[in-house]
Amino acid sequence: MIKEDLSNLQECFPDTFSQAEKEKCKTLFYKKLSLIAHEHYRGKMQTLPKVPLPGFNWFNVWYTPGVSSVSTTIRDDNKTSYGLSNRHNLVAVVSDSTRVLGDGDCTPPGGLGVMEGKAFLMKYLGGIDAVALCMDSRTADGSHSAEKIIEFVKMVQPSFGAINLEDISHPNCYRVLDELRESCEIPVWHDDAQGTACVTLAGVLNALKLAGKKLSECKIVLYGAGAANTSIARLMITDGADPKKMVIFSSKGTLHDGREDYRTNPNFYRQWELSRITNPDHILTEEDAFRDADIVVAASKPGPGTIRPEWIASMAPKSIVFACANPVPEIYPSEAKAAGAYIVATGRGDFPNQVNNSVCFPAILKGTLLVHAKAISDSMAIAAAHSIADFAEARGISTEDIIPKMTETEMFPKVAADVAVQASKEGLARNPMSWEEAYEATRRDIAEVRSMMGLLTEKGQIPPIDPQWLQDALDWAVAQIG
Repeated sequence: MIKEDLSNLQECFPDTFSQAEKEKCKTLFYKKLSLIAHEHYRGKMQTLPKVPLPGFNWFNVWYTPGVSSVSTTIRDDNKTSYGLSNRHNLVAVVSDSTRVLGDGDCTPPGGLGVMEGKAFLMKYLGGIDAVALCMDSRTADGSHSAEKIIEFVKMVQPSFGAINLEDISHPNCYRVLDELRESCEIPVWHDDAQGTACVTLAGVLNALKLAGKKLSECKIVLYGAGAANTSIARLMITDGADPKKMVIFSSKGTLHDGREDYRTNPNFYRQWELSRITNPDHILTEEDAFRDADIVVAASKPGPGTIRPEWIASMAPKSIVFACANPVPEIYPSEAKAAGAYIVATGRGDFPNQVNNSVCFPAILKGTLLVHAKAISDSMAIAAAHSIADFAEARGISTEDIIPKMTETEMFPKVAADVAVQASKEGLARNPMSWEEAYEATRRDIAEVRSMMGLLTEKGQIPPIDPQWLQDALDWAVAQIG
């Protein structure tokens, strides 16, 4: 029978398997097990009441006629909806499912697995209630409309305290986020962009501490110019990076102020904004860009071989490499280390220094919800990045451990409190809180979720994992390798 502790999963594979075959088999195992488990449990989330029912007459309190007073009170002052409903702790996870993980357009219902997963993480890691809303953005000609997503979010926002956008394809992802941040009365967060930028900045900050370098003095290469890296560039620059020392690569070359294709195409306005302020020397090749660079952040196409070892070898001493493509990083950590990289991070949990959005978004959204914030500013995301980095530094960092893991529960209340305080400083909080109040509220809510799940599991309301599933999934994965 397969070991219950899946951290040593590769030990269960035949010794004749190569490392690449073991990696492939592990991915296949998790995919098969996920399908079996989801089919058994029929999804991951459910709705449960949070109030008691002492007797039948309490239906008259929780519903009609008593609840009429709740509706009219909110009607007269919409802000009271945060205190009289669950809106204060409720997030909509909105997607049109056009770019689901690495699987592309999965059709609107196809995103439910990921969006429910996002809701699950919010609940378990942040004590937040969340609802998966996969909507259809297709028009009559089959194209996907940013306007439909924008209108959808505007229509549902009165029911929620915040919106989490997810897995929306380029270029709609940029326009949807930027327009909704401007027009909505509640915070709108795009985890693929802002979340990735936040946790990447946190990792870079700690890597720089170990390398003895300052962000403002570093030459930075961003390999890829999609939603993640354009957001990373923006946060880095806001936090002190010098855009003149930054070179950004798109699939068609580096960004600079001579990129007419970006200047004239409104779909690439994010890239054009960065083209105007970065790479003033018009560096064009990887060889020139990587030479003497201190930091490389790659969010491009999966490797191996997307980034070459000789490019890493030409970087400055104590170089920092973030190779974050999934499922295979642009360069394997072992290759980057052999080429001279001092610190290497990836998007995978089976390598050191995983850049994992789950470290940041539950706490950021929780801190935002606690103070009934009107928006999530870049400064709030930067405050979260510094909070995450400082937490890791306080418990100890090394070249193999620069970013906290999602299992470090005590981090989330701290980050939520720092975000709540930052929102209050910026005048974005409708319900300002002290750091101590926000910290304790988050700690309490997370503890209640863990206690409730434990109780439901103990009572059999959440059935345990069947060990036979694990064996069946492993046998299937091994068979796929042949």
